[in-house]
Amino acid sequence: MRVTHLNCGSMHPPTMSEIICHVLLCETDDGLVLIDSGLGRHDFATPKRMGPARFVLRPEPNDAKTAVAQIEALGHEAADVTHVVLTHMDFDHIGGIADFPGATIHTTAAEHDWAVVHPDFVSKQRYAQEQWAHGPIFATHAGPGDVWQHGMTGIEVLPGITYVPMPGHTRGHAAVAVDAGPRGLLVHAGDAVFDASSYASTSPSGTPLTRIGRFRAFEKMMADDRSKLAGNHAALRRLNDQDGITVLNAHDKRVFDDLAAV
Repeated sequence: MRVTHLNCGSMHPPTMSEIICHVLLCETDDGLVLIDSGLGRHDFATPKRMGPARFVLRPEPNDAKTAVAQIEALGHEAADVTHVVLTHMDFDHIGGIADFPGATIHTTAAEHDWAVVHPDFVSKQRYAQEQWAHGPIFATHAGPGDVWQHGMTGIEVLPGITYVPMPGHTRGHAAVAVDAGPRGLLVHAGDAVFDASSYASTSPSGTPLTRIGRFRAFEKMMADDRSKLAGNHAALRRLNDQDGITVLNAHDKRVFDDLAAV
């Protein structure tokens, strides 16, 4: 499976450095698969689709950074994207799905239930329901799954792509493990961690990672269950310390820059 790293959105919250939307484009035998979708063309055309969180995160309107624009620049078409596998359903992870109306959208059953089926007051404020108002086809994946690696469980979503449940940021949040062949196993941690120094001492190129205190504070502020954050960080560190496994997260530009340069 060939994997390309895409930055599908830049956000500029006050007093913080740039926050990106790290998306994986996977070329499989059955079409293109996205891990998360970042921000999409419909979000920039109608900013209110992104919900009130846009006023805090201040996304930069840039069509060239949408997944669909980058996919087209690589010589593909939007219709070539057959699946989008979401780490969770916050606006900066799901916004691009409307650009791929024929794709099946994968999420955990717990996330889908909290955001779509039985939304409570908190989830109605958190999620931007208009981003899936076009009626996409959802495929949900329930339970912790089967024994996977290093004391964790996993749910096979598609061949070579596995959900690793990591609730905490949201109730149904999951990391996504992708078998990248010669490049080893890539684990997209989504928002299970914001500051990469929480699970790694260096970036993939070996550059030391300094602690970003404001990033960590923002992670706690956005968490549905803060008590699970430390355990998620420890699990990601165990994975990242293994030969052949690279952990990346959604928003730390330092890790993206290293991996995109390879």
